[in-house]
Amino acid sequence: MTCITILIHCNDQSGIIASVTNFIAQKQGNIIYIDQHVDRDQNVFFMRLETEFDDSIFDENSFKSSFKDELVDKFHFTWRIYSSDHKVKMAVFVSKYDHCLYDILGRYNSGELNIEIPFILSNHMDLAPIAKSFNIPFYHIPITKNSKVEAEAEQLKLLEYHDIDFIVLARYMQIVSKTLIDNYPNKIINIHHSFLPAFVGAKPYHSAFKRGVKIIGATSHYITEELDAGPIIEQDVTRVSHSHSITDLISKGRDLEKIVLSNAIKLHIDRKVMVYNNKTVIFS
Repeated sequence: MTCITILIHCNDQSGIIASVTNFIAQKQGNIIYIDQHVDRDQNVFFMRLETEFDDSIFDENSFKSSFKDELVDKFHFTWRIYSSDHKVKMAVFVSKYDHCLYDILGRYNSGELNIEIPFILSNHMDLAPIAKSFNIPFYHIPITKNSKVEAEAEQLKLLEYHDIDFIVLARYMQIVSKTLIDNYPNKIINIHHSFLPAFVGAKPYHSAFKRGVKIIGATSHYITEELDAGPIIEQDVTRVSHSHSITDLISKGRDLEKIVLSNAIKLHIDRKVMVYNNKTVIFS
């Protein structure tokens, strides 16, 4: 069986669900998941479907062509179709912190993440032994104030050569340029060690500690040109109290970062995230 995932958004109007499901039935497909959401304020309709087809009768190119001719032009869909036959390729960018990298590679090694990781890239050499222990190629591309443009050109070459689908910044401590963002729109996932939009900056736990907060959090989001302001994919929090030190907050925060980032990666590779106007619709 071939399973395809269809993501659609358009102006809300009557007949969309009936037309799409009838189209799938006519193509002898079996819908195994369907969910939809209407943003009343924006009058926008969102839908996600998973559909199975018998390999002997299914042709993806023919299906896409018919879908466009019969439905897209009629309803003015913005749409994407993904096939289960394609295993996505994820590049991991890191610096010196290792907790998120270990978590990702552990899940990858156990088969929890249905992806390929062609390489790990870093601006430092510190985490090269981890990549080696998991038998994943490691590329060291140092970045200085004067070499940033050249370094990102090298990064792009690697990404294109390995046909990378999306990038995960697993505590990569560099600001990503517009060039990379434009090449991978809503395909660069970051983990931020605070509950955005509160306590941004280099030392959020120190800031939170000074404020005497009762919860701390982590946020995973897509990278945009505006720093730490991209569409949010996943967030979580944990409770803290006056008895916790800054070290305790950092430890608890790092546990959250691992969980939140891995959940965001899963949502992305399962095609459960739709971005619209710098916000996300997250399907179950």
